[in-house]
Amino acid sequence: MRQALEHAAGAAASGDVPIGAVVLDATGAVIGTGVNVRERDADPTGHAEVVALREAARNRGEWRLEGCTLVVTLEPCTMCAGAAVLARVGRVVFGAYDEKAGAVGSLWDVVRDRRLNHRPEVVGGVLATESTALLDAFFAEHRG
Repeated sequence: MRQALEHAAGAAASGDVPIGAVVLDATGAVIGTGVNVRERDADPTGHAEVVALREAARNRGEWRLEGCTLVVTLEPCTMCAGAAVLARVGRVVFGAYDEKAGAVGSLWDVVRDRRLNHRPEVVGGVLATESTALLDAFFAEHRG
């Protein structure tokens, strides 16, 4: 999570919401990283999780990320939760809960929906205070 937080801090410098993500393989090696690039790339799918999952899949040479862990500083939205399910990640670890758009237990629970063919393990609230502080500082500065 600390690596994801470091990446998130870098995203804020480019004007994007400071969210960072890393994908770890089964041995714990980082195989993908990402930050929000929606503003920079004018890409509505440019969420940190999607960027990290894409890089991990490229590095692995396949789209299935079985046995991998997605670590992200903010609870994934529906798009990102769906991407984690479709990529078959084994675990989703996140920092701050997102009561407004979280899809890993707060508003929705996409990753644990029994109708889907894959349900990753979920660990929430890891370094939540640090993740929340980074987001709060960003929005205080940008919203005045």
